This record gives sequence, C-alpha cells and structure tokens, in this order.
Amino acid sequence: MKMLQGTKLTAAVLLALSLGMVALVTPDFRRMHAEEPIRKGSGVTAVRQLSDYFAGLKGTAGDTEVYVLDSGKAGGTALLLGGTHPNEPSGVLSAVLLIENARPAKGRMIIIPRANNSGFSHTDYTEGAPQQYRVKAASGERWFRFGSRATNPTDQWPDPDIYVHAASGQKLSGSETRNLNRAYPGRADGTLTEKVAYGIVQLIQKEKVNLTIDLHEASPEYPVINAIVAHERAMDIAAEVTIGLQMDGIKIGLEPSPKSLRGLSHRELGDATDTMAILMETANPAQGRLRGATNEQLVVTGKDPMYERAAKLNRLFVPFDAKGQPLDLRVARHVTAVNEFLAVMSRKKPQQAVVLTKVPSYNDMVKKGIGTYL
Repeated sequence: MKMLQGTKLTAAVLLALSLGMVALVTPDFRRMHAEEPIRKGSGVTAVRQLSDYFAGLKGTAGDTEVYVLDSGKAGGTALLLGGTHPNEPSGVLSAVLLIENARPAKGRMIIIPRANNSGFSHTDYTEGAPQQYRVKAASGERWFRFGSRATNPTDQWPDPDIYVHAASGQKLSGSETRNLNRAYPGRADGTLTEKVAYGIVQLIQKEKVNLTIDLHEASPEYPVINAIVAHERAMDIAAEVTIGLQMDGIKIGLEPSPKSLRGLSHRELGDATDTMAILMETANPAQGRLRGATNEQLVVTGKDPMYERAAKLNRLFVPFDAKGQPLDLRVARHVTAVNEFLAVMSRKKPQQAVVLTKVPSYNDMVKKGIGTYL
C-alpha cells in the first residue's frame, strides 16, 4: 500500500488550521472561567472565601465566595447553598437574589452562591447545553453561566471506574466522584470535590450553623420534584413549612432523607454536624431527558412542547402546559420556601431566630419577574 507523504506546504497548512481552531475556541473557553458579577447588597456585612474555613482549598478552582449577612443581633445562623449543581439555575439565582436584596434583622444568614465553583467553568459534553443564559433585569441584562452538574475534569482527573464514598463505602458510577452532592462529609486529603465538601462541613461547624438549605432542580419526570427532602432532625420544621406553603397555594411535597443513600447534603450534613439539613428541588426542563432543543430560551422560559406532550401522556410529576416551568416561578418557589423555613425556625426556636427583611414576595417574583430584583 502506497503511503501518502506530506510536504512542507501541507504541514504548514495543517498547522495554520490547528492554530486557527485554537484561536476560534479560546474565547469561549475563557468565557466559561469568567465569573458572573454578583452585587453586594446593603445587607451583606462580609465576603469571605471557603478557604478561610479550610486552607486546603486556597488557590484551587474549588475555592468560592461566602457572603455573610449579619444583623449584629443575637439569634441563630442559617446557611444557604446555591450552585451545588451549576446546571440547576434556580438555586444559583435564588442565592444571588437574596445576596443582593435581603437585609438581616436578627441572627445571621450565610450564602454560598457557587458551592461547586469548578462546575461553572464547563458544560456537560454531548448535552448541547448553552454556556450562558441571560435575565432581563432592572439594572440591565444580566448573564449567568449554565455550567455542569460536576466538577470540571480539568480540575479533577481521571474518574475511577467505580466511585467509592469514603465515609460509607457506597459504590457509584465513577463520574459521581465529581458530584459535590455525593461527596459529603468530604475529606481534607481527598479529591477537589471532597475538599469542597469538607470545607462546607468546616464552615458549618465553626459558625455553629443551625439550619442548612441546599437548593437544587430536577427534571420534570423525576419523582422527587417540587419537594423538600429533610434529615430526621429537621423533619418537624420541614413538615410545618410544607403545610404553610401549601396553605399559601404553593404545592410542595416532603420526603425523608434516606439513610441508605450516602454522600448527599441532606443526609451527611445532618449526621456529621449539629445543623438541621434540608434539600429542595424545583422542576427544570433544561436538564430533563424528554426535552426538545436545549438552549438559552428553554433555561429561562421553561417552555417545551416535548414536555407538554409528555404531560398529556401522564409521564411527569409536575403540571406542564404551554406556560412551562419558567425560571421566575422556580426562583420564587425557592426563595419563598427559604423564608418560610427561617420564619418557622424563628417561631419554634426563638434562640435560633434568623429574620430577613426586603425579601420579595412569591406573587411579586412570579408576576413582575425576578429581573425586577436583580
């Protein structure tokens, strides 16, 4: 078989093409590493880094901002986690909205809007997800990264064939080693993802956090959706919150944290610390398996004719019509539920009270849009 031989000219052409492709994709690559601006609201009294609680994160892609809203008045401490999974945008935007609007009247609120900071710097391959989405805001158009469910493989590689949860020995798919919500309580000498989990546990212990809420989203066909998942020590408060939200017309379910499913925030944070651990889910069609085109419009409007068809076939666990599941609605659900948790905790345990003012109402967020408050 005759071998094809190149020339200096073909080599030069191939080199030029390669350099051209690198130049073409470099701006997109760099844009994913640029952090979306978060404006420090008047209620923010300090901005720290997670590495302040665990020095092993300093200088790594896992280090992330920690916003403190301290009233200066005696009370409890609550922690809010957004961005555990960056491709679940209602959690991120709920955290940002509270950072930029809420004012503490009693106790302290600590907010980590980008819990898995590394996960914001890439998207899941083969999913066709947008790198960014935009929200029309009162201050002008705001952009946010869509991100991935997992730590960027350039920050943690390679994945093992099987991921073994260090604290329990539970075995999962190898890619779950980069899932922050399978890494708790973390390890000081573990992977980057485990170090982030360990840093959050250190924060909870050092700040004596009474209540921790981890904000998530799931596909409309997932059974645990528009729901609260509570550790057994948080179940009394979670039950009262669920009843209160339902009485206000917000349909929401309540699930106990399974003792057999390990590594998740609602299980491990409740077991490893004194905090009352909560996880909440809203319905995000952009991460579902039944979706149509995956684009910025789907992320923001939550409208998808494929999911409308699935709803008519009774394949979903949430209502889905032409209105979809818009980001405004999903953020409104999260923010309202967070405020309800604070209200119930303050009422049942006055010594642990955390009170926030200037939090938009559910109806205002749904009717006016969350952009009004960004």
